[in-house]
Amino acid sequence: MTNPFLKQAQELFPYTQAMRRDFHMHPELGYNEIRTGGIVAKELESLGLEVTKGVGKTGVVGFLEGSKPGPTILLRFDMDALPITEDTGAEYSSQNSGIMHACGHDGHTAIGLTVAKILNERKNDLKGNIKFCFQPSEEGTNGEDVGGALMMMRDGVLEGPKVEKTLSLHLWNDKPLGWVHVAEGPVMAGADLFIIKLTGRGGHGAGPDTTIDPVVCAAQIVTALQTIVSRNIEPLKPAVVSVTSIHAGTAFNIIPQTAELNGTIRTFEPDIREKVHRRFEEIVRGTAQAMNCEAEIVIKQVTAPVINNDGVAGSVMNSAQILFPQTEIASNSYLTMGAEDMGYMQEKADGCYFFIGSANAERNLNYNHHHPKFDFDEQALISGVALMASAASDLLK
Repeated sequence: MTNPFLKQAQELFPYTQAMRRDFHMHPELGYNEIRTGGIVAKELESLGLEVTKGVGKTGVVGFLEGSKPGPTILLRFDMDALPITEDTGAEYSSQNSGIMHACGHDGHTAIGLTVAKILNERKNDLKGNIKFCFQPSEEGTNGEDVGGALMMMRDGVLEGPKVEKTLSLHLWNDKPLGWVHVAEGPVMAGADLFIIKLTGRGGHGAGPDTTIDPVVCAAQIVTALQTIVSRNIEPLKPAVVSVTSIHAGTAFNIIPQTAELNGTIRTFEPDIREKVHRRFEEIVRGTAQAMNCEAEIVIKQVTAPVINNDGVAGSVMNSAQILFPQTEIASNSYLTMGAEDMGYMQEKADGCYFFIGSANAERNLNYNHHHPKFDFDEQALISGVALMASAASDLLK
């Protein structure tokens, strides 16, 4: 006998698929999700939910009050796309030049709307309330000082009524269709961005002895930074330090005055983060001093690590095992250095962030996230809807 949540997710698949493809064809960057947010609000209002627009600039929140008293939980779905030109050739390809849904957020938004339909029909069974949180700008700050999660938190998304637990998900193209991951503890890394500005003394390329070359200094720093993870961090403790861009110079015969390096630091644990930051500062300043350059360093936290609460994750695990009895639910065996600003919400309210495998190599739907050819097997939408709806319902029992 098919689980009722799975059965309803299968029945509503045409709706989920249609919404996903519509969002995919009309992608919008962070804090510009005007059309997307408008459709989300309209769909939620059609269910009779209390809808609040403009939460965190372009975010939307739908409030479902259960028939029985109980806690309030928040289900979060991100809406933003990426500044990438699509190269999938799909019939539902992006119609917005230079913008595409290359991470699955179109699917997340469609899942959220479908889950709202299912749980609204079951509100007489709910012992508590649900906030359907459709978040903008998960992929970055897009010109603002913070990303979408913190922006919505500033606007009180976790208050009135106070959110006690959260659920969120990601369609995951690193794993095949049918794979499900629910785990206690850390699941996604915290992310920092860094900017290093080196100042030397510019001059003619034919006379390097009269200059202080920031390009040579930058090259030494890039190499030296690689020793932090390989020589300063315990081998079984994950960390990443990546220099992702270097900008310097204007012509082949000019040694520039300045060079700038940008990149990211990824860690899970506070003590590892502190050690990476300390060695980072020591290496950059020490190398710059040795090369007679001045160094300015900016390190800014982009996201906190996503750390699942044991109790909430255990409940979601139980829901997943009931839904997918033939599937071995992966747990505590998968970590990603990818980052997610849902970590900020889970610092304030116990939560569980889980993954739904969405790749299908046989159909060439296995490109990585943020790739111009990224697309996923839409059958994963069914699993995402069923597990999110079931897990939310179980949390309120």
